[in-house]
Order: sequence, then C-alpha cells, then structure tokens
Amino acid sequence: MATSKQSITRRAQRVRRQLKKAANGRPRLSVHRSSKNIYAQVIDDTAGRTLAAASTLDGDLKGSLKTGADAEAAAAVGKLVAERAVKAGVKEVVFDRGAYIFHGRVKALADAAREAGLTF
Repeated sequence: MATSKQSITRRAQRVRRQLKKAANGRPRLSVHRSSKNIYAQVIDDTAGRTLAAASTLDGDLKGSLKTGADAEAAAAVGKLVAERAVKAGVKEVVFDRGAYIFHGRVKALADAAREAGLTF
C-alpha cells in the first residue's frame, strides 16, 4: 500500500499531467498550501521560470493579515499574484491546484485571482 506522501505526490502529478494536455502554451498558476501560509506562483513551463509569485509571507501582506492560514489571506494572495502576473504581461493561465481539493483556501485564492484579471 502506498504511503500518504506517495499518494499526495501521485495525485499532484495526475493533475499536472491533465493540465499539460489543456494548457496550449499558457502559464500555470500553481498553489501550495501549508498549515500556516499559502503560496502561489505563475510558472512558464516551456521556459522553466517563474513569472510572478506571492505568498502570505510577502512584506506587502504580512502586516495586514491576522493569520496566513485562512480564506481571507488566500484571497489577498490571489489578488496580489494576479496583479503581478498582469503586470508581467500574463492574462490567461491554467490553474494547478496540486494535490489539494478545490475548496476553502484554494478556491478563495482562485476566485480572487479571477476577479483581479486572470482568466482560467
């Protein structure tokens, strides 16, 4: 039987494999969620570089948030990463939720990124 870490890795790889088929050259908005913070970055897989990134540890957000582990913080990160991506010239992305279900903090981040100008 697979360990928990192996199951999580396999699930994330399955999601990314499906995204590669649907991406058509669009960058990927990747989300990582820990128990205390949330991180998001827009990645150009063809060039292998990060175009924009934001997290609850950024100086812009850290002082204004009560905690980095709630939906309000995730929405702030989503808005900030979308603004940085649009500034870098990216308007269309594919959303990479990783091994996380599209619910709670991950959904709040995605909704805020959509409102701030990203389409996916």
